[in-house]
Amino acid sequence: MATAFPMGPGSRTSGGRDARTTGGCSVHWFRRGLRLHDNPALQAAIREGGPVRCIYILDPWFAASSAVGINRWRFLLQSLEDLDNSLRKLNSRLFVVRGQPTDVFPRLFKEWGVTRLTFEYDSEPFGKERDAAIVKLAKEAGVSVIMENSHTLYDLDRIIELNGHKPPLTYKRFQAIISRMDLPKKPVATVTNQQMEICRTEIQENHDETYGVPSLEELGFPTEGLAPAVWQGGETEALTRLDKHLERKAWVANYERPRMNANSLLASPTGLSPYLRFGCLSCRLFYYRLWELYRKVKRNSTPPLSLYGQLLWREFFYTAATNNPQFDRMEGNPICIQIPWDRNPEALAKWAEGKTGFPWIDAIMTQLRQEGWIHHLARHAVACFLTRGDLWISWESGVRVFDELLLDADFSVNSGSWMWLSCSAFFQQFFHCYCPVGFGRRTDPSGDFIRRYLPKLKGFPSRYIYEPWNAPESVQKAAKCIIGVDYPKPMVNHAEASRMNIERMKQIYQQLSRYRGLCLLASVPSSMEDLSAPVTDPSASQGSCTMPRQSHYGQTSPKRKLNVVEEHNEELYKRAKVMPVQISKNLQQEIVHAHP
Repeated sequence: MATAFPMGPGSRTSGGRDARTTGGCSVHWFRRGLRLHDNPALQAAIREGGPVRCIYILDPWFAASSAVGINRWRFLLQSLEDLDNSLRKLNSRLFVVRGQPTDVFPRLFKEWGVTRLTFEYDSEPFGKERDAAIVKLAKEAGVSVIMENSHTLYDLDRIIELNGHKPPLTYKRFQAIISRMDLPKKPVATVTNQQMEICRTEIQENHDETYGVPSLEELGFPTEGLAPAVWQGGETEALTRLDKHLERKAWVANYERPRMNANSLLASPTGLSPYLRFGCLSCRLFYYRLWELYRKVKRNSTPPLSLYGQLLWREFFYTAATNNPQFDRMEGNPICIQIPWDRNPEALAKWAEGKTGFPWIDAIMTQLRQEGWIHHLARHAVACFLTRGDLWISWESGVRVFDELLLDADFSVNSGSWMWLSCSAFFQQFFHCYCPVGFGRRTDPSGDFIRRYLPKLKGFPSRYIYEPWNAPESVQKAAKCIIGVDYPKPMVNHAEASRMNIERMKQIYQQLSRYRGLCLLASVPSSMEDLSAPVTDPSASQGSCTMPRQSHYGQTSPKRKLNVVEEHNEELYKRAKVMPVQISKNLQQEIVHAHP
Protein backbone atom coordinates (compact mmCIF):
# COMPACT_ATOMS: atom_id res chain seq x y z
CA MET A 1 0.00 0.00 0.00
CA ALA A 2 1.07 3.56 -0.59
CA THR A 3 2.21 5.81 2.17
CA ALA A 4 1.23 9.44 2.51
CA PHE A 5 3.77 12.13 1.70
CA PRO A 6 3.87 15.90 2.17
CA MET A 7 2.51 18.03 -0.66
CA GLY A 8 5.43 20.17 -1.74
CA PRO A 9 7.68 20.91 -4.70
CA GLY A 10 10.47 18.71 -5.96
CA SER A 11 10.35 14.96 -6.34
CA ARG A 12 7.87 13.37 -3.96
CA THR A 13 7.15 9.66 -3.95
CA SER A 14 4.64 7.48 -2.16
CA GLY A 15 5.09 3.73 -1.99
CA GLY A 16 3.13 1.30 -4.11
CA ARG A 17 3.35 -1.64 -6.46
CA ASP A 18 6.15 -1.68 -9.04
CA ALA A 19 5.02 -1.72 -12.67
CA ARG A 20 8.08 -3.79 -13.60
CA THR A 21 7.11 -6.63 -11.28
CA THR A 22 3.31 -6.50 -11.34
CA GLY A 23 2.64 -6.14 -15.05
CA GLY A 24 0.73 -2.90 -14.41
CA CYS A 25 1.16 0.45 -16.09
CA SER A 26 2.25 3.94 -15.20
CA VAL A 27 0.06 6.97 -15.84
CA HIS A 28 1.42 10.45 -16.43
CA TRP A 29 -1.22 13.09 -15.74
CA PHE A 30 -0.84 16.24 -17.84
CA ARG A 31 -2.41 19.41 -16.40
CA ARG A 32 -0.12 22.29 -17.16
CA GLY A 33 3.26 21.20 -18.43
CA LEU A 34 1.78 20.36 -21.85
CA ARG A 35 5.12 19.43 -23.37
CA LEU A 36 7.65 16.66 -23.91
CA HIS A 37 10.73 18.83 -23.25
CA ASP A 38 11.81 19.40 -19.63
CA ASN A 39 9.12 17.18 -18.15
CA PRO A 40 10.75 15.41 -15.19
CA ALA A 41 7.49 13.82 -14.01
CA LEU A 42 6.95 12.20 -17.42
CA GLN A 43 10.58 11.10 -17.47
CA ALA A 44 10.03 9.47 -14.06
CA ALA A 45 7.11 7.46 -15.45
CA ILE A 46 9.20 6.30 -18.41
CA ARG A 47 12.22 5.52 -16.27
CA GLU A 48 10.27 3.01 -14.18
CA GLY A 49 9.60 0.83 -17.23
CA GLY A 50 6.39 -0.87 -18.33
CA PRO A 51 3.55 0.71 -20.34
CA VAL A 52 3.00 4.45 -19.86
CA ARG A 53 -0.32 6.13 -20.59
CA CYS A 54 -0.35 9.90 -20.91
CA ILE A 55 -3.68 11.38 -19.88
CA TYR A 56 -5.41 14.74 -19.69
CA ILE A 57 -8.63 14.97 -17.68
CA LEU A 58 -11.23 17.32 -19.09
CA ASP A 59 -14.62 17.95 -17.56
CA PRO A 60 -17.10 18.87 -20.34
CA TRP A 61 -19.58 20.16 -17.75
CA PHE A 62 -16.96 22.60 -16.45
CA ALA A 63 -16.22 23.78 -19.96
CA ALA A 64 -19.89 24.53 -20.57
CA SER A 65 -20.49 26.25 -17.23
CA SER A 66 -17.21 28.06 -16.51
CA ALA A 67 -16.49 31.72 -17.12
CA VAL A 68 -13.40 30.95 -19.21
CA GLY A 69 -13.77 32.35 -22.71
CA ILE A 70 -13.54 30.62 -26.06
CA ASN A 71 -10.04 31.87 -26.93
CA ARG A 72 -8.48 30.20 -23.92
CA TRP A 73 -10.36 26.95 -24.51
CA ARG A 74 -9.24 27.00 -28.14
CA PHE A 75 -5.62 27.53 -27.08
CA LEU A 76 -5.88 24.59 -24.66
CA LEU A 77 -7.41 22.26 -27.26
CA GLN A 78 -4.76 23.25 -29.80
CA SER A 79 -2.09 22.50 -27.20
CA LEU A 80 -3.61 19.08 -26.53
CA GLU A 81 -3.77 18.34 -30.27
CA ASP A 82 -0.13 19.30 -30.63
CA LEU A 83 0.82 17.12 -27.66
CA ASP A 84 -1.10 14.18 -29.13
CA ASN A 85 0.64 14.65 -32.48
CA SER A 86 4.04 14.67 -30.77
CA LEU A 87 3.19 11.48 -28.87
CA ARG A 88 2.05 9.83 -32.12
CA LYS A 89 5.57 10.32 -33.47
CA LEU A 90 6.76 8.32 -30.45
CA ASN A 91 4.23 5.53 -31.14
CA SER A 92 2.05 6.69 -28.27
CA ARG A 93 -1.09 8.80 -27.87
CA LEU A 94 -2.69 11.26 -25.48
CA PHE A 95 -5.71 9.91 -23.61
CA VAL A 96 -8.20 12.74 -23.00
CA VAL A 97 -10.47 11.38 -20.29
CA ARG A 98 -13.83 13.05 -19.65
CA GLY A 99 -14.84 13.68 -16.05
CA GLN A 100 -13.49 14.98 -12.76
CA PRO A 101 -10.18 13.69 -11.36
CA THR A 102 -11.71 12.32 -8.16
CA ASP A 103 -14.20 10.29 -10.23
CA VAL A 104 -11.83 9.34 -13.04
CA PHE A 105 -8.84 7.97 -11.14
CA PRO A 106 -10.48 5.22 -9.05
CA ARG A 107 -11.92 3.82 -12.29
CA LEU A 108 -8.65 4.07 -14.23
CA PHE A 109 -6.63 2.55 -11.39
CA LYS A 110 -8.76 -0.59 -11.69
CA GLU A 111 -9.38 -0.74 -15.46
CA TRP A 112 -5.78 -0.13 -16.46
CA GLY A 113 -4.04 -1.87 -13.55
CA VAL A 114 -2.21 1.33 -12.66
CA THR A 115 0.75 0.96 -10.32
CA ARG A 116 2.31 4.40 -10.61
CA LEU A 117 0.98 7.93 -11.14
CA THR A 118 3.23 10.87 -12.04
CA PHE A 119 2.40 14.54 -12.45
CA GLU A 120 3.90 18.03 -12.24
CA TYR A 121 3.70 19.79 -8.88
CA ASP A 122 1.07 22.55 -8.75
CA SER A 123 2.00 25.36 -6.34
CA GLU A 124 -1.36 27.11 -6.38
CA PRO A 125 -3.73 26.54 -3.44
CA PHE A 126 -6.55 24.92 -5.43
CA GLY A 127 -4.08 22.64 -7.19
CA LYS A 128 -2.50 21.52 -3.92
CA GLU A 129 -5.92 20.71 -2.47
CA ARG A 130 -6.92 18.75 -5.59
CA ASP A 131 -3.64 16.84 -5.65
CA ALA A 132 -3.88 15.93 -1.97
CA ALA A 133 -7.25 14.31 -2.70
CA ILE A 134 -5.80 12.33 -5.62
CA VAL A 135 -2.80 11.19 -3.57
CA LYS A 136 -5.24 9.89 -0.95
CA LEU A 137 -7.15 7.94 -3.62
CA ALA A 138 -3.88 6.56 -4.97
CA LYS A 139 -2.83 5.44 -1.51
CA GLU A 140 -6.13 3.60 -1.06
CA ALA A 141 -5.61 1.86 -4.42
CA GLY A 142 -1.98 0.93 -3.74
CA VAL A 143 -0.71 3.25 -6.46
CA SER A 144 2.61 5.02 -5.92
CA VAL A 145 2.85 8.71 -6.78
CA ILE A 146 5.76 10.74 -8.14
CA MET A 147 5.45 14.51 -8.26
CA GLU A 148 8.10 16.80 -9.78
CA ASN A 149 8.40 20.57 -9.84
CA SER A 150 8.95 22.10 -13.27
CA HIS A 151 6.38 24.92 -13.54
CA THR A 152 8.46 27.35 -11.48
CA LEU A 153 12.18 28.06 -11.42
CA TYR A 154 12.60 27.77 -7.67
CA ASP A 155 11.25 25.83 -4.72
CA LEU A 156 8.69 28.37 -3.50
CA ASP A 157 8.57 26.88 -0.01
CA ARG A 158 12.32 27.42 0.25
CA ILE A 159 11.95 31.09 -0.71
CA ILE A 160 9.32 31.50 2.00
CA GLU A 161 11.50 29.71 4.53
CA LEU A 162 14.47 31.98 3.79
CA ASN A 163 12.21 35.01 4.27
CA GLY A 164 11.29 34.10 7.82
CA HIS A 165 8.51 31.67 6.85
CA LYS A 166 6.44 34.29 5.03
CA PRO A 167 6.38 35.29 1.37
CA PRO A 168 8.44 38.35 0.36
CA LEU A 169 6.02 41.13 -0.51
CA THR A 170 8.26 43.44 -2.50
CA TYR A 171 10.11 42.51 -5.66
CA LYS A 172 13.32 43.91 -4.20
CA ARG A 173 13.06 41.60 -1.19
CA PHE A 174 12.24 38.67 -3.47
CA GLN A 175 15.37 39.36 -5.53
CA ALA A 176 17.46 39.50 -2.37
CA ILE A 177 16.20 36.06 -1.33
CA ILE A 178 16.75 34.28 -4.65
CA SER A 179 20.21 35.83 -5.04
CA ARG A 180 21.19 33.73 -1.99
CA MET A 181 19.82 30.53 -3.52
CA ASP A 182 21.34 28.09 -5.97
CA LEU A 183 20.58 28.61 -9.63
CA PRO A 184 17.40 26.91 -10.88
CA LYS A 185 17.70 23.26 -11.85
CA LYS A 186 18.58 22.74 -15.49
CA PRO A 187 15.88 21.37 -17.79
CA VAL A 188 15.79 17.62 -18.32
CA ALA A 189 16.09 16.05 -21.76
CA THR A 190 13.19 15.81 -24.18
CA VAL A 191 11.43 12.44 -24.33
CA THR A 192 12.77 10.34 -27.22
CA ASN A 193 11.48 7.55 -29.43
CA GLN A 194 14.04 5.20 -27.96
CA GLN A 195 12.71 5.83 -24.45
CA MET A 196 9.11 5.25 -25.47
CA GLU A 197 9.98 1.98 -27.20
CA ILE A 198 10.54 0.30 -23.82
CA CYS A 199 7.24 1.52 -22.39
CA ARG A 200 4.96 1.20 -25.38
CA THR A 201 1.22 1.34 -24.75
CA GLU A 202 -1.30 -0.52 -26.88
CA ILE A 203 -3.60 1.90 -28.71
CA GLN A 204 -7.12 0.77 -29.62
CA GLU A 205 -8.64 1.46 -33.04
CA ASN A 206 -11.44 3.49 -31.46
CA HIS A 207 -9.00 5.69 -29.53
CA ASP A 208 -10.16 8.93 -31.17
CA GLU A 209 -13.80 8.19 -30.38
CA THR A 210 -13.06 7.32 -26.76
CA TYR A 211 -10.04 9.41 -25.84
CA GLY A 212 -9.59 11.96 -28.63
CA VAL A 213 -9.21 15.70 -28.11
CA PRO A 214 -12.70 17.24 -28.24
CA SER A 215 -13.71 20.11 -30.49
CA LEU A 216 -15.00 23.48 -29.36
CA GLU A 217 -18.42 22.45 -30.63
CA GLU A 218 -18.37 19.32 -28.48
CA LEU A 219 -17.69 21.52 -25.46
CA GLY A 220 -20.69 23.67 -26.33
CA PHE A 221 -18.97 26.71 -27.84
CA PRO A 222 -20.52 28.33 -30.94
CA THR A 223 -17.84 28.67 -33.61
CA GLU A 224 -19.75 30.29 -36.46
CA GLY A 225 -18.00 33.53 -37.31
CA LEU A 226 -15.08 32.77 -34.97
CA ALA A 227 -11.99 34.58 -36.23
CA PRO A 228 -8.78 32.60 -36.79
CA ALA A 229 -6.58 32.25 -33.74
CA VAL A 230 -3.91 34.92 -33.36
CA TRP A 231 -2.05 32.69 -30.90
CA GLN A 232 -1.63 29.05 -31.96
CA GLY A 233 -1.44 26.74 -28.95
CA GLY A 234 1.08 23.97 -28.42
CA GLU A 235 4.68 23.04 -27.64
CA THR A 236 5.72 23.11 -31.30
CA GLU A 237 4.68 26.73 -31.69
CA ALA A 238 6.20 27.60 -28.30
CA LEU A 239 9.65 26.31 -29.27
CA THR A 240 9.50 28.09 -32.63
CA ARG A 241 8.66 31.34 -30.86
CA LEU A 242 11.45 30.81 -28.35
CA ASP A 243 13.99 30.56 -31.17
CA LYS A 244 12.67 33.78 -32.72
CA HIS A 245 12.67 35.45 -29.32
CA LEU A 246 16.33 34.64 -28.83
CA GLU A 247 17.31 35.88 -32.27
CA ARG A 248 17.24 39.40 -30.87
CA LYS A 249 20.87 39.09 -29.88
CA ALA A 250 21.54 42.80 -30.09
CA TRP A 251 19.00 43.47 -27.35
CA VAL A 252 20.48 40.80 -25.10
CA ALA A 253 24.03 41.92 -25.82
CA ASN A 254 23.39 45.58 -25.13
CA TYR A 255 20.55 45.12 -22.65
CA GLU A 256 18.37 47.70 -24.30
CA ARG A 257 14.76 48.18 -23.38
CA PRO A 258 12.48 47.35 -26.31
CA ARG A 259 11.19 50.66 -27.62
CA MET A 260 7.47 51.12 -27.14
CA ASN A 261 5.55 52.01 -30.30
CA ALA A 262 2.28 51.19 -32.05
CA ASN A 263 3.58 47.82 -33.27
CA SER A 264 4.42 46.85 -29.68
CA LEU A 265 0.70 46.82 -28.94
CA LEU A 266 0.03 44.05 -31.45
CA ALA A 267 0.49 40.34 -30.85
CA SER A 268 4.13 39.47 -31.48
CA PRO A 269 5.43 36.29 -33.15
CA THR A 270 7.99 36.17 -30.33
CA GLY A 271 5.47 36.50 -27.46
CA LEU A 272 5.71 33.67 -24.93
CA SER A 273 3.38 34.38 -22.01
CA PRO A 274 0.48 32.03 -22.97
CA TYR A 275 2.97 29.22 -23.59
CA LEU A 276 4.53 29.67 -20.16
CA ARG A 277 1.08 29.75 -18.57
CA PHE A 278 0.00 26.42 -20.11
CA GLY A 279 3.44 24.88 -19.74
CA CYS A 280 3.89 24.45 -23.50
CA LEU A 281 7.23 26.13 -22.84
CA SER A 282 9.39 25.29 -19.84
CA CYS A 283 10.39 28.30 -17.77
CA ARG A 284 13.67 26.53 -17.03
CA LEU A 285 14.44 26.06 -20.72
CA PHE A 286 13.67 29.74 -21.31
CA TYR A 287 15.91 30.71 -18.38
CA TYR A 288 18.90 28.69 -19.51
CA ARG A 289 18.57 29.58 -23.17
CA LEU A 290 18.76 33.24 -22.09
CA TRP A 291 21.68 32.36 -19.81
CA GLU A 292 23.63 30.65 -22.60
CA LEU A 293 22.99 33.40 -25.12
CA TYR A 294 24.02 36.15 -22.72
CA ARG A 295 27.25 34.36 -21.79
CA LYS A 296 28.00 33.81 -25.46
CA VAL A 297 27.63 37.44 -26.48
CA LYS A 298 29.09 38.82 -23.24
CA ARG A 299 32.07 36.46 -23.20
CA ASN A 300 31.11 34.30 -20.21
CA SER A 301 30.12 37.13 -17.87
CA THR A 302 27.39 36.32 -15.35
CA PRO A 303 23.93 37.49 -16.47
CA PRO A 304 22.13 39.98 -14.21
CA LEU A 305 18.84 39.03 -12.58
CA SER A 306 17.19 41.69 -14.72
CA LEU A 307 17.70 39.52 -17.79
CA TYR A 308 15.04 37.19 -16.43
CA GLY A 309 12.53 39.89 -15.45
CA GLN A 310 9.62 38.25 -17.26
CA LEU A 311 10.22 34.99 -15.43
CA LEU A 312 11.05 36.44 -12.02
CA TRP A 313 7.95 38.61 -11.72
CA ARG A 314 5.97 35.46 -12.50
CA GLU A 315 7.90 33.65 -9.78
CA PHE A 316 7.32 36.52 -7.34
CA PHE A 317 3.55 36.28 -7.65
CA TYR A 318 3.58 32.47 -7.48
CA THR A 319 5.48 32.74 -4.21
CA ALA A 320 3.05 35.28 -2.78
CA ALA A 321 0.04 33.12 -3.72
CA THR A 322 1.14 29.58 -2.93
CA ASN A 323 -0.14 29.48 0.66
CA ASN A 324 -2.94 32.03 0.26
CA PRO A 325 -6.20 30.52 -1.07
CA GLN A 326 -7.83 33.97 -0.82
CA PHE A 327 -5.21 35.55 -3.09
CA ASP A 328 -7.81 36.36 -5.76
CA ARG A 329 -10.18 38.27 -3.46
CA MET A 330 -10.22 40.95 -0.79
CA GLU A 331 -12.08 39.14 1.97
CA GLY A 332 -9.81 36.97 4.07
CA ASN A 333 -6.73 37.99 2.07
CA PRO A 334 -4.04 38.88 4.62
CA ILE A 335 -1.92 40.93 2.21
CA CYS A 336 -4.73 43.00 0.67
CA ILE A 337 -5.73 46.45 1.91
CA GLN A 338 -9.50 46.50 2.39
CA ILE A 339 -10.26 49.51 0.19
CA PRO A 340 -13.97 50.50 0.06
CA TRP A 341 -14.43 50.28 -3.69
CA ASP A 342 -17.68 51.33 -5.38
CA ARG A 343 -20.16 48.80 -6.73
CA ASN A 344 -21.24 49.90 -10.19
CA PRO A 345 -22.28 47.02 -12.48
CA GLU A 346 -23.20 49.37 -15.31
CA ALA A 347 -19.78 51.04 -15.32
CA LEU A 348 -18.06 47.65 -15.04
CA ALA A 349 -19.96 46.36 -18.08
CA LYS A 350 -18.99 49.41 -20.15
CA TRP A 351 -15.34 48.86 -19.28
CA ALA A 352 -15.43 45.11 -19.97
CA GLU A 353 -17.24 45.55 -23.29
CA GLY A 354 -15.05 48.40 -24.53
CA LYS A 355 -17.76 51.07 -24.34
CA THR A 356 -16.21 53.62 -21.98
CA GLY A 357 -16.09 56.41 -24.57
CA PHE A 358 -12.29 56.58 -24.32
CA PRO A 359 -10.95 55.09 -27.60
CA TRP A 360 -7.60 54.05 -26.07
CA ILE A 361 -9.30 52.02 -23.33
CA ASP A 362 -11.99 50.64 -25.64
CA ALA A 363 -9.49 49.55 -28.31
CA ILE A 364 -7.48 47.65 -25.69
CA MET A 365 -10.53 45.87 -24.31
CA THR A 366 -11.69 45.03 -27.84
CA GLN A 367 -8.30 43.52 -28.66
CA LEU A 368 -8.45 41.50 -25.45
CA ARG A 369 -11.91 40.13 -26.26
CA GLN A 370 -11.02 39.32 -29.87
CA GLU A 371 -7.51 37.90 -29.47
CA GLY A 372 -7.02 36.96 -25.82
CA TRP A 373 -3.90 39.07 -25.30
CA ILE A 374 -2.87 42.69 -24.72
CA HIS A 375 0.54 44.28 -24.12
CA HIS A 376 1.55 44.60 -20.48
CA LEU A 377 1.42 48.42 -20.57
CA ALA A 378 -2.05 48.21 -22.08
CA ARG A 379 -2.97 46.02 -19.10
CA HIS A 380 -1.65 48.73 -16.81
CA ALA A 381 -3.80 51.33 -18.55
CA VAL A 382 -7.11 49.46 -18.37
CA ALA A 383 -6.45 48.20 -14.83
CA CYS A 384 -5.74 51.71 -13.60
CA PHE A 385 -8.84 53.04 -15.37
CA LEU A 386 -11.10 50.45 -13.73
CA THR A 387 -9.70 50.80 -10.21
CA ARG A 388 -7.81 53.72 -8.71
CA GLY A 389 -7.66 55.87 -11.84
CA ASP A 390 -11.24 56.55 -12.92
CA LEU A 391 -14.03 54.13 -12.00
CA TRP A 392 -13.00 53.14 -8.44
CA ILE A 393 -14.26 49.58 -8.98
CA SER A 394 -12.65 46.65 -7.16
CA TRP A 395 -9.71 44.86 -8.72
CA GLU A 396 -11.62 41.61 -8.06
CA SER A 397 -13.91 42.49 -10.98
CA GLY A 398 -10.90 43.03 -13.20
CA VAL A 399 -9.49 39.66 -12.20
CA ARG A 400 -12.71 37.93 -13.28
CA VAL A 401 -12.83 39.68 -16.66
CA PHE A 402 -9.17 38.93 -17.39
CA ASP A 403 -9.62 35.35 -16.20
CA GLU A 404 -12.35 34.95 -18.81
CA LEU A 405 -10.59 36.65 -21.71
CA LEU A 406 -6.82 36.52 -21.20
CA LEU A 407 -4.89 33.54 -22.58
CA ASP A 408 -2.11 33.82 -20.02
CA ALA A 409 -4.27 34.51 -16.96
CA ASP A 410 -3.77 32.26 -13.98
CA PHE A 411 -4.62 32.46 -10.29
CA SER A 412 -1.28 33.80 -9.09
CA VAL A 413 -0.05 36.17 -11.79
CA ASN A 414 -3.44 37.60 -12.72
CA SER A 415 -4.54 38.25 -9.14
CA GLY A 416 -1.13 39.53 -8.07
CA SER A 417 -0.91 41.94 -10.99
CA TRP A 418 -4.36 43.36 -10.25
CA MET A 419 -3.62 43.86 -6.56
CA TRP A 420 -0.36 45.56 -7.46
CA LEU A 421 -1.81 47.86 -10.13
CA SER A 422 -4.78 48.85 -7.93
CA CYS A 423 -2.45 49.65 -4.98
CA SER A 424 -4.21 46.98 -2.91
CA ALA A 425 -0.98 45.08 -2.20
CA PHE A 426 2.74 45.24 -2.95
CA PHE A 427 2.37 49.02 -2.40
CA GLN A 428 2.50 50.58 -5.83
CA GLN A 429 2.92 54.37 -5.97
CA PHE A 430 -0.72 55.42 -6.04
CA PHE A 431 -0.12 58.97 -7.32
CA HIS A 432 0.95 57.65 -10.74
CA CYS A 433 -2.19 57.52 -12.85
CA TYR A 434 -2.47 56.60 -16.51
CA CYS A 435 -4.26 59.19 -18.61
CA PRO A 436 -6.69 57.39 -20.99
CA VAL A 437 -5.92 60.02 -23.64
CA GLY A 438 -2.30 61.11 -23.21
CA PHE A 439 -0.71 57.72 -22.57
CA GLY A 440 -2.11 56.18 -25.74
CA ARG A 441 -1.28 59.25 -27.79
CA ARG A 442 2.37 59.12 -26.72
CA THR A 443 2.55 55.43 -27.60
CA ASP A 444 0.80 55.61 -30.96
CA PRO A 445 0.50 59.25 -32.12
CA SER A 446 -1.17 58.34 -35.41
CA GLY A 447 -3.92 56.30 -33.74
CA ASP A 448 -3.48 53.26 -35.98
CA PHE A 449 -4.09 50.90 -33.04
CA ILE A 450 -7.47 52.52 -32.41
CA ARG A 451 -8.43 52.38 -36.09
CA ARG A 452 -7.58 48.68 -36.15
CA TYR A 453 -9.83 47.70 -33.25
CA LEU A 454 -12.45 50.47 -33.41
CA PRO A 455 -13.07 50.81 -37.17
CA LYS A 456 -16.03 53.12 -36.56
CA LEU A 457 -13.47 55.77 -35.53
CA LYS A 458 -11.13 55.24 -38.49
CA GLY A 459 -12.38 58.38 -40.24
CA PHE A 460 -11.19 60.70 -37.47
CA PRO A 461 -7.93 62.56 -38.06
CA SER A 462 -5.11 61.72 -35.66
CA ARG A 463 -5.61 65.03 -33.90
CA TYR A 464 -8.99 63.90 -32.56
CA ILE A 465 -8.90 60.12 -32.55
CA TYR A 466 -7.97 59.85 -28.85
CA GLU A 467 -10.62 62.39 -27.81
CA PRO A 468 -13.24 62.39 -30.57
CA TRP A 469 -15.74 64.22 -28.35
CA ASN A 470 -13.63 67.35 -28.90
CA ALA A 471 -13.90 67.09 -32.68
CA PRO A 472 -16.12 69.75 -34.30
CA GLU A 473 -19.45 68.52 -35.59
CA SER A 474 -18.21 68.88 -39.16
CA VAL A 475 -15.30 66.54 -38.43
CA GLN A 476 -17.61 63.99 -36.81
CA LYS A 477 -19.94 64.09 -39.81
CA ALA A 478 -17.03 63.71 -42.21
CA ALA A 479 -15.86 60.70 -40.18
CA LYS A 480 -19.41 59.29 -40.31
CA CYS A 481 -19.34 58.86 -36.55
CA ILE A 482 -21.33 61.15 -34.27
CA ILE A 483 -20.17 61.00 -30.67
CA GLY A 484 -23.05 60.07 -28.40
CA VAL A 485 -24.85 58.34 -31.28
CA ASP A 486 -22.40 56.09 -33.15
CA TYR A 487 -19.78 55.98 -30.41
CA PRO A 488 -20.38 56.71 -26.71
CA LYS A 489 -19.41 59.88 -24.92
CA PRO A 490 -16.78 59.48 -22.19
CA MET A 491 -18.36 57.86 -19.14
CA VAL A 492 -16.35 59.96 -16.66
CA ASN A 493 -14.43 63.20 -16.49
CA HIS A 494 -10.94 61.78 -16.17
CA ALA A 495 -9.36 64.88 -14.63
CA GLU A 496 -11.97 65.07 -11.89
CA ALA A 497 -12.22 61.32 -11.29
CA SER A 498 -8.46 60.82 -11.04
CA ARG A 499 -8.09 63.81 -8.71
CA MET A 500 -10.78 62.45 -6.42
CA ASN A 501 -9.38 58.92 -6.45
CA ILE A 502 -5.84 60.02 -5.71
CA GLU A 503 -7.21 61.89 -2.71
CA ARG A 504 -9.06 58.74 -1.65
CA MET A 505 -5.87 56.72 -1.85
CA LYS A 506 -3.97 59.42 0.00
CA GLN A 507 -6.47 59.23 2.87
CA ILE A 508 -6.17 55.45 2.99
CA TYR A 509 -2.39 55.54 3.11
CA GLN A 510 -2.50 58.29 5.72
CA GLN A 511 -4.65 56.11 7.95
CA LEU A 512 -2.28 53.19 7.51
CA SER A 513 0.59 55.51 8.37
CA ARG A 514 -1.05 56.89 11.49
CA TYR A 515 -1.85 53.47 12.83
CA ARG A 516 1.66 53.37 14.27
CA GLY A 517 2.96 56.77 13.37
CA LEU A 518 4.86 56.09 10.15
CA CYS A 519 4.78 58.48 7.22
CA LEU A 520 4.09 56.78 3.92
CA LEU A 521 3.51 59.94 1.96
CA ALA A 522 7.04 61.34 1.87
CA SER A 523 7.34 60.53 -1.81
CA VAL A 524 3.92 61.86 -2.82
CA PRO A 525 4.35 64.85 -5.16
CA SER A 526 3.02 68.16 -3.90
CA SER A 527 1.29 68.81 -7.20
CA MET A 528 -0.37 66.63 -9.80
CA GLU A 529 2.27 67.54 -12.34
CA ASP A 530 2.86 64.05 -13.72
CA LEU A 531 -0.28 62.08 -13.01
CA SER A 532 -0.46 60.78 -16.56
CA ALA A 533 3.13 59.54 -16.66
CA PRO A 534 3.45 55.80 -17.20
CA VAL A 535 4.81 53.60 -14.45
CA THR A 536 8.01 52.08 -15.76
CA ASP A 537 8.16 49.03 -13.49
CA PRO A 538 6.53 46.20 -15.45
CA SER A 539 3.87 43.79 -14.33
CA ALA A 540 4.62 40.11 -14.07
CA SER A 541 5.39 38.17 -17.24
CA GLN A 542 2.70 39.80 -19.31
CA GLY A 543 4.01 38.84 -22.70
CA SER A 544 6.76 41.41 -22.80
CA CYS A 545 10.45 41.49 -22.04
CA THR A 546 10.46 44.94 -20.46
CA MET A 547 12.37 44.59 -17.21
CA PRO A 548 13.25 46.60 -14.11
CA ARG A 549 16.64 48.29 -14.12
CA GLN A 550 19.28 46.42 -12.17
CA SER A 551 23.04 46.63 -11.95
CA HIS A 552 24.28 43.13 -11.11
CA TYR A 553 23.02 39.79 -9.89
CA GLY A 554 20.59 40.20 -7.02
CA GLN A 555 21.00 43.95 -6.59
CA THR A 556 18.80 46.80 -7.73
CA SER A 557 20.39 49.78 -9.42
CA PRO A 558 20.71 52.88 -7.23
CA LYS A 559 18.78 54.79 -9.92
CA ARG A 560 15.61 53.52 -8.27
CA LYS A 561 15.47 54.79 -4.69
CA LEU A 562 13.58 52.59 -2.26
CA ASN A 563 10.51 54.54 -1.16
CA VAL A 564 9.11 54.84 2.33
CA VAL A 565 6.24 52.49 1.55
CA GLU A 566 8.62 49.66 0.70
CA GLU A 567 10.86 50.30 3.69
CA HIS A 568 7.97 49.71 6.06
CA ASN A 569 6.29 47.04 3.99
CA GLU A 570 6.15 44.20 6.50
CA GLU A 571 4.85 46.42 9.30
CA LEU A 572 2.20 47.87 7.02
CA TYR A 573 0.80 44.50 6.08
CA LYS A 574 0.30 43.74 9.74
CA ARG A 575 -1.67 46.95 10.08
CA ALA A 576 -3.71 46.55 6.93
CA LYS A 577 -4.67 43.09 8.12
CA VAL A 578 -6.28 44.31 11.34
CA MET A 579 -7.32 47.89 10.64
CA PRO A 580 -10.47 48.60 8.61
CA VAL A 581 -9.81 51.43 6.18
CA GLN A 582 -12.36 54.23 6.02
CA ILE A 583 -12.51 57.29 3.82
CA SER A 584 -14.39 60.50 4.38
CA LYS A 585 -18.12 60.62 3.69
CA ASN A 586 -17.58 63.69 1.53
CA LEU A 587 -15.29 61.76 -0.76
CA GLN A 588 -17.58 58.76 -0.83
CA GLN A 589 -20.40 61.00 -2.01
CA GLU A 590 -18.30 62.86 -4.57
CA ILE A 591 -18.92 60.55 -7.51
CA VAL A 592 -18.07 62.14 -10.81
CA HIS A 593 -20.18 61.39 -13.88
CA ALA A 594 -19.65 64.66 -15.79
CA HIS A 595 -18.42 64.51 -19.37
CA PRO A 596 -15.29 66.40 -20.45
